[in-house]
Amino acid sequence: MRRRLIQSTLAVVLVVIAVFGVSLVLVETRTITESARERVESEAVRLASIVDSRLLVEEKVTAAVLRDQVGEDRYVVVRLPGRAPIEIGDKPEGDVISASAPGEEGETVTVQEPRSSVTREVGRTLLIIGLVALLAVIAAVLLAVRQANRLASPLTDLAETAERLGSGDPRPRHRRYGVPELDRVADVLDSSAERIARMLTAERRLAADASHQLRTPLTALSMRLEEITLTDDPETVKEEATIALAQVERLTDVVQRLLTNSRDPRTGSAVTFDLDEVIQQQLAEWRPAYRSAGRAIVTSGKRHLRAVGTPGAVAQVLAALIENSLMHGGGTVALRTRVTGNQAVIEVTDEGPGVPTDLGARIFERAISGHNSTGIGLAVARDLAEADGGRLEMLQAKPAVFGLFLSRTPPRKSRDDNRQTVR
Repeated sequence: MRRRLIQSTLAVVLVVIAVFGVSLVLVETRTITESARERVESEAVRLASIVDSRLLVEEKVTAAVLRDQVGEDRYVVVRLPGRAPIEIGDKPEGDVISASAPGEEGETVTVQEPRSSVTREVGRTLLIIGLVALLAVIAAVLLAVRQANRLASPLTDLAETAERLGSGDPRPRHRRYGVPELDRVADVLDSSAERIARMLTAERRLAADASHQLRTPLTALSMRLEEITLTDDPETVKEEATIALAQVERLTDVVQRLLTNSRDPRTGSAVTFDLDEVIQQQLAEWRPAYRSAGRAIVTSGKRHLRAVGTPGAVAQVLAALIENSLMHGGGTVALRTRVTGNQAVIEVTDEGPGVPTDLGARIFERAISGHNSTGIGLAVARDLAEADGGRLEMLQAKPAVFGLFLSRTPPRKSRDDNRQTVR
């Protein structure tokens, strides 16, 4: 591209120089020639007037008298009536510029100048024009190189940016070049890089969330399947299989919720449900793990509460809190239900040392953990709670008390929703 820009600029300059240079040479040559002819004619008229003035006062006209009046490289012939011609200077050879002027006393003065003097003057003019043209070509080449670098370097940089995007490096470079068209391309590439970065972040987040959220349900399911393989009692097999099927349904709901939340965290399918059913299901699922750890998990508080939300999402939030207490807490874990205003609250607490002071409110940030865990569970739990219009808060640090707040009143349907229902 650099070569093409330089060649095109140089070609334009050469064409301009050729067109205007040839015209200028022709005009200057004609001007110099006409100027030389006018000088010779003026010289002849001047010498004729000198001869006239001397003849009027009856002074002698000789070559010695007129020699000082004749310019260099000029040949003058003065013809007087009845006398021999008076010659001044050397007669030029070859082509000459000649002019004659008659006098009042009958004399004639002829002045000749060799055309070589005109040729020399034309040559000097051509040399000056050639030097100017050469300087113009050099300036054009330098300008073309500068412009080519100014345009080619950003294009090379933009190509490298596009290649980086294609190779999986979506970091925007935020470089601008002072050329509106190139800056527009840079803006589009930076916007694309940011979109790709968000997509990659969402995919990594989905993978991490899925790995974290599915780990415990899969472990519980594998335990149920092991129970089935170790027993010969048909009733036990049937009971364990029923529980395993229920766990598979919850796994399906977990995956669906994760996918939905990754696309739009605000998307929810809130319904009115019984909190006791979700709490009892979580107790039944986690009791074996707590029993193996020599700890207990209990429930207390107000019964038969109904709340608005997605049962699967609420179950995942409670599972995250219960797992957090199992891994980082101590003693008995209690799930307490209560009512505050128009909200149903589920509090999860344990008898452990609580949340470290340096974590504080950052406990819900991703990758924040005080015991070398992934730091994903509480962040996902808060996202799930907010997706259903609820909220998850840490009510107390020592001992740790987390509260899940859920609305008890179904949200009002908008007119558009009613229209869609009627349709």
